[in-house]
Amino acid sequence: MQAVDTELRPPAQETDMDLHIVAFCCHFCAYAAADLAGALRVQSPPSVRVVKLPCTGKVDVLLLLGALEHGADGVMVAGCLEGDCHYQRGNLHARQRVERVQVLIEQIGLEPERVRMFNMSSGMGQAWADAVAEMDAQVRVLGPSPLRPTAPGGLDVLIDQVDTTDDEGADEQVRACSVRPPSSASPGRPES
Repeated sequence: MQAVDTELRPPAQETDMDLHIVAFCCHFCAYAAADLAGALRVQSPPSVRVVKLPCTGKVDVLLLLGALEHGADGVMVAGCLEGDCHYQRGNLHARQRVERVQVLIEQIGLEPERVRMFNMSSGMGQAWADAVAEMDAQVRVLGPSPLRPTAPGGLDVLIDQVDTTDDEGADEQVRACSVRPPSSASPGRPES
C-alpha cells in the first residue's frame, strides 16, 4: 500500500509548480457545488480557474483544444449527474466531446489525462473539492503542458471570452446546447 501512495504523491520539488487548470462548469450543478465547497470552506488547490457555462453541452472540441493551446496544463469539464442535465442531454454531449479530445491529444503526443469529465449535483461540495484535488494531483504528476506558450495572458483572454459568470441572459444563449442542427453532422458520423 505504501508504494501506491508514494506513486500518487508528486515529487517534493514539484509541489510548488505553477499549474493552470481550467474547469468548465455548468451553472446548475458543478458551479453550484464549487460555490457550496467555498461556503463550507473546503480547501481546494489554487491551480484551478472556474469558468461558468449555462450547460456543459456548450463545450465543444475547439474550446477544449483552445484551452490547452492557450496555456492550460489541464482541463476539467464538470457537469450535472448523468441523466439529470437541465438541458436534457448536454452533459452527455460534453462527455463525448471530452473523449474525442482525449483521442486527439493522444495522437499528437499529449497525455489524454489532461482533459477529464466529472459529474456532480449542486449539493456535492465535497465531490467538487475531491474532483479538483484529483485533477490537480494528476496534472502535477504529468507536469506543465509542453503546449504552454511563453507569453502569459493568452489563457485569461480565452476564459474572459467564454465565462458567463456575469451574463444575465446565459440561459437564453444556450437553449440549443444539447441539440445540434441536422446539417452539422453527416449520417453515420459521431458528433464532435
